[in-house]
Amino acid sequence: MAFTSAVITFPGSNCDRDMATALEKVSGTAPHRVWHGDSELPEGLDFIAVPGGFSYGDYLRCGAIASRSPIMQAVIAAADKGVPVLGVCNGFQVLTESGLLPGALLRNAGLNFVCREVGLEVVNAQSLFTNAYEAGQVVRIPVAHHDGNYFADEETLNRLEGEGRVAFRYAEEVNGSARSIAGVLNDAGNVLGMMPHPERAIETTHGGTDGRGLFESAIRGLVGA
Repeated sequence: MAFTSAVITFPGSNCDRDMATALEKVSGTAPHRVWHGDSELPEGLDFIAVPGGFSYGDYLRCGAIASRSPIMQAVIAAADKGVPVLGVCNGFQVLTESGLLPGALLRNAGLNFVCREVGLEVVNAQSLFTNAYEAGQVVRIPVAHHDGNYFADEETLNRLEGEGRVAFRYAEEVNGSARSIAGVLNDAGNVLGMMPHPERAIETTHGGTDGRGLFESAIRGLVGA
């Protein structure tokens, strides 16, 4: 069974090629490249990626304008039908702004752009996106963001924790995120938003392969199904 994926590109995206390369290297099949102004997604998609960058120049709020792009209505409809959706960095911001994930991404607590490799604890190792890891495993994944401070009210945070929807947690202080949350799942488990960049950690020549497990998890689960 072939693995069919798509990477969305907005004006200001700068990680879409990295994401496409990661998906192709791990799956063996190049993803479809989809423009933000398109109103439809390719048929038969197994996986959709919303990449990092500075969509629409981060005007209003990061991800706010991108969340209203024509293609996002198709992404939301696909997610509602169970198609897995991964949002990384700005993609995570777009997913919260579009209502696919709860919470919001605020300015980093230190008010500085953070760009470095960080320790990331795998909290839920049973999701579609994380089953190649072990619960409690700490992986090293790069971050590069100015607005990655995850915020949600206490009731929402308690629900995310109680329902096993916290996928990743920072193993060190990075941006002031509530409960050190670095990645969350939707209630159905088919949408993941995370600030760290797994697509930048799939080759030893680029510093490490700890991000590869995320793509292997999804591809193995979907192709196996």
